Amino acid sequence: MGRTPPHPEVSQFDLQQVLEALVDPVRRSIVTQLGAADEDLKCGAFDISVTKSTATHHFKVLREAGLIRQYYVGTSRMNALRRAELDEAFPGLLDALTTRRKQ
Repeated sequence: MGRTPPHPEVSQFDLQQVLEALVDPVRRSIVTQLGAADEDLKCGAFDISVTKSTATHHFKVLREAGLIRQYYVGTSRMNALRRAELDEAFPGLLDALTTRRKQ
């Protein structure tokens, strides 16, 4: 298996688990930042104000829920939003999360 952490298949996505992952503002911020990025991001590239161990926990929750895919490039753990797979499983969910409403 190497250094790539396990990821759920689309058929294993659970709406309850996805919503529970997104209820936390730090995890929503990670997903929003990935959605706005032009490329995959290193764990240290996110604008989040938590300790490294807490950030590791948040990334794990997002990965296990199927929201992100993690992989290594050298020693850097990269993060990719699984937009296409999530749109297939839950159409419109990410758009609702990442689109800001006009006030």
